[in-house]
Amino acid sequence: MPRSKKRSSRGGQHGAVQPFSDEDASIETLSHCSSFSDAMSVAEEGGEAGEETAQEDLQYKLKVFIDSTVDKSAKTRQGALDGLKAAMATRILYEFISDRRMTITDSIERCLKKGKGQEQCAAASLACLLCIQLGSGIESEEVFKTLKPIFKNILLDGAANIQARQACATSLGLCTLVAEDDILDVYATMESFESLFMRSYVKEDGSRPSLNPQTTLLHTNALLSWALLLTICTGSQLKAVTHKHLPKLPRLLENDDVNMRIAAGETIALLFELARDMDPEFEYDDWEPLCDKLNSLATDCNKHRAKTDKRKQRSVFRDVLKAVEERNFQTETIRFSTERMTIDSWVRKRTYDAFREFVGSGMNYHLQANEFIRDVFELGPPVLVDAATLKSMKISRFERHLYNAAAFKARTKARNKFRDKRVDVGESDVV
Repeated sequence: MPRSKKRSSRGGQHGAVQPFSDEDASIETLSHCSSFSDAMSVAEEGGEAGEETAQEDLQYKLKVFIDSTVDKSAKTRQGALDGLKAAMATRILYEFISDRRMTITDSIERCLKKGKGQEQCAAASLACLLCIQLGSGIESEEVFKTLKPIFKNILLDGAANIQARQACATSLGLCTLVAEDDILDVYATMESFESLFMRSYVKEDGSRPSLNPQTTLLHTNALLSWALLLTICTGSQLKAVTHKHLPKLPRLLENDDVNMRIAAGETIALLFELARDMDPEFEYDDWEPLCDKLNSLATDCNKHRAKTDKRKQRSVFRDVLKAVEERNFQTETIRFSTERMTIDSWVRKRTYDAFREFVGSGMNYHLQANEFIRDVFELGPPVLVDAATLKSMKISRFERHLYNAAAFKARTKARNKFRDKRVDVGESDVV
């Protein structure tokens, strides 16, 4: 995993801020997203002076959020965690966060240990965003060493809140990818995930375990995180994993939960890709029955399943079937700013999906400006584009309207011409 550090401009400094009251929280923490966009608008309109003011305002809000993560009110803590998450998902804040990383880590630790449900979920997500901001290096390793035992305790504690366990399953996977410094510890974490999703495997007597939807979601998250860590395993480890799990994973395709079926299908495609990368002559004993099962899911018409589930499932399994049968991958192009990135493998897709789950709509911004994520996807140093160049690249609303009108007209002409041909054929048949 490449190691890099991010840099961002420093804003002004403010004095200590007292924690929110509940009244403050209802106003401040629930409006953080609009506050960040307002700050950007000020920066765009006011040039350098506006940008400096916006930066100071943002840092002030972030300090308030950090202070509020230790407030007595659960509502205030939740709002503060959400505020920090929104900021880290949509900004590069390396210098600000680096100076306060252990303070934020202590807050996350406290919320994971003493919080409940949604607060624990928010804290787990924040831990991932903190590691993404710090990149792969000593700073994120320090953060992860503090939080990893807590993640694992919650993950494997059957009495813990199920939503918290689900969140920890996802967050532990990405934090391990970013910040784990020992490959043996990566394997140990993978074993923790295996101990969960293997409970969804078909039993030796052929029966399927009876699990509630929340437990199935926990196993699904564990499987996806396990698959994410497969992407950084050594060849010998991959061979052992393929031998152990590839014969059993296809039975998860029979699971009643559509998300588990999809996670299993994508993991199978990933394993085939990795195995063939190591050995182009790789063969799977039950290849034909597997292809039949994948084809059945790609053309599923089961009336007992929801239409949206069937549509989603068919789309994914068409791609999985192509991967297993033809070694093909449905390439996807991601455009951001003046650049583009191609998702051209199951390894890259699993990695991209994992990061996008945490940064959401901020993914394109991180692809453009986050040096660590750019290293992961081999995009090179960030490309600097000045405001004038960006403006010149944008077409006006009127020009866009003319282009769309012309395209619509061309489509209409083509369709009419095609219809005319069909009419001609029909008339000639009659004659």
